[in-house]
Amino acid sequence: MTTGIVLLNFGEPSEPDRDVVVDYLERIFFANMDIEGKETTEKEARARASKLAQRRAPGLMEEYEDIGGSPLYDHATTQASMLADELDRRGYDVNTYYGMQYTEPFITDAVEQARADGVDHLVGLPIYPLCGPSTNVQSLDELDAALDEVGWDVPVDGLTGWHKHPGYTRCRIDNIRAFLDENDLSLGDGTQLVFSAHGTPQYYLDEGSRYEEYVEEFCGVVATALDAPDYALGYQNHENRDVEWTEPDVEEVIENVEADRVVVEPVSFMHEQSETLSELDVELREEAEAEGLDFYRVPIPYDDERFVGALADLVEPFVAGYDPSYAGLQQCKCRDVPGTMCLNAAHHDE
Repeated sequence: MTTGIVLLNFGEPSEPDRDVVVDYLERIFFANMDIEGKETTEKEARARASKLAQRRAPGLMEEYEDIGGSPLYDHATTQASMLADELDRRGYDVNTYYGMQYTEPFITDAVEQARADGVDHLVGLPIYPLCGPSTNVQSLDELDAALDEVGWDVPVDGLTGWHKHPGYTRCRIDNIRAFLDENDLSLGDGTQLVFSAHGTPQYYLDEGSRYEEYVEEFCGVVATALDAPDYALGYQNHENRDVEWTEPDVEEVIENVEADRVVVEPVSFMHEQSETLSELDVELREEAEAEGLDFYRVPIPYDDERFVGALADLVEPFVAGYDPSYAGLQQCKCRDVPGTMCLNAAHHDE
């Protein structure tokens, strides 16, 4: 049996091509139109998504131009290749693929390639460290929808929340430590650790998502390991719609920092992309420097062998065929679909 591992990502245009950027934004806005709480027909929803995309596109294109294009696609390719090599080293017959929610190659493209390759079993692996409804859960829903679209009846397993994996946690802790050492920095000595997490609409939290809890939990563990009890946490929110988002904004956090410098750790990301290279390295840096703060941003360890090892650990039960509970995986409660497992379920309140 050959297992196909589909690494699921948000996606992002590699170049500031207007048609591609507008199409990307329209897909995002249409897919998440329900968060506005407005009753509407599909036609009206698509028209509104198009209007929002046209309004947002110039600013996003400028960001891509400033950073020289998004490296997300290249980073996703690297991760898929490294995971295949690691699983091969462990003696497993696997193929790896990457599918994007909002840009090519789409999740459907990955599914079609896996079927053409003669894969007998699929595992969906969202590359989002902290489980959220519009990322981990939605990407697995889209994997199922892609299988229906192409008419392929193949066994499929999925993983949602995996930030509790010890190897992943250790990777992020050591990555921050290495960055501090490289820059001769010591937390607490006039240096403030600031975690920047991707924001989410309050709508999802009200509907029961524990995303905010996962963020706070993970940041607390990492800060404790780094002996940084006075850390701060803010959210990167996209407030270009009439929707309430998570608080506080990371910009607000920066305005209230009482230190000489900040070290920013982007905990929600496992790829460098516009949210890190533009929103943090350009926009947040400007905010920090305007407040008289020196600004440092921890790079994403997207190609760290320890990270890839953690991904291999997560999918190994499905590839090897043993009970996922042995590896601490249980039926996911954020996505109550049989075969969807996570590391968070044991800690959910009933």
